[in-house]
Amino acid sequence: MLERITDLPDTVLGFKASGELTGDDYRNVLIPAVEAALHKQEKLRLLYLLGNEVTGFSAGAAWEDSKVGLAHATKWEKVAVVSDKEWLRHSVNILGYLIPGETKSFSTKEEAEARAWIAG
Repeated sequence: MLERITDLPDTVLGFKASGELTGDDYRNVLIPAVEAALHKQEKLRLLYLLGNEVTGFSAGAAWEDSKVGLAHATKWEKVAVVSDKEWLRHSVNILGYLIPGETKSFSTKEEAEARAWIAG
């Protein structure tokens, strides 16, 4: 499940994930928010909170994530991923170069730092 984080600056999109993420989560929550933001601004900043309650990603979620990432590849200014899952933070740090903008991973204890970084 994806839910929108609303206490962020207008220039930042934020989402909190829980349970298993599905393609419907992306189609119904993330993609419409990305499309709406791109009507207002040229570049996107994304804060993605993936807590311990995330149990996995369906194949549909992985597909939708790839599609939205590639469809707007030049539009990502900053992406911050907050998670205590070491493999996920490691993946962000290794594969972040594939995103034209800046990417950075944070532990859940560093959420305030992630919010400051993505907004700055």
